[in-house]
Parts: sequence; structure tokens; C-alpha cells
Amino acid sequence: MATLQELKGLMNDSDLNEKVAAALIIAVQAVLDGTPTADQQKYAAAVFNNPTAEAKKAQASVLASNAAATVAQITSATDASIQTNVNDVIDTLAVAYNAGV
Repeated sequence: MATLQELKGLMNDSDLNEKVAAALIIAVQAVLDGTPTADQQKYAAAVFNNPTAEAKKAQASVLASNAAATVAQITSATDASIQTNVNDVIDTLAVAYNAGV
């Protein structure tokens, strides 16, 4: 299990952030390809407007969701695993965005 200090350090991992940013764009596009709510549309617009900033938030959420994993497990996660993790938090991120977070 990663320590809190290690998780905080991973929030600044640029390689992980780039992967999360790409996964986030894919995730919001999938939402838009369906029948998105107004809140999901607003969040998608924010992601497309500033994917780096929104990816930092997504990265924090993904790390929180995977707090039981080790640093090695987190940093060696496959693209598919990262995509699944981002997909799993997309609704939470949309709610948080629309709540002003």
C-alpha cells in the first residue's frame, strides 16, 4: 500500500498525468457519444478546454481510488488499466466540476 506521502508525490508524476489526460479525453468523448446530461456536457467542455488542469483532478481521484495499491503497481499500470480507472471516476469528476470544485 502506498503511503500518503507517496500518493502525494504521484500527484506530481508528469508521465502519469499525461496518460490520465489522454484517458480523460477518451472518457469524456465516450460520454458525449452517448446521451450526456447537461452537467456531463459542461464537464466535457472543461476537459477539452483545459485537459491538463482537469487531468490533475482526475489523477487525484484515480490515486484515491487506488490507495491500496503500491507505488510500483500504480506506476506500472497499463494504458487499459488507467483508462478503466478514469472511466470509473468520470461521473464523480463531472459532479465535482458542476459543484464548483
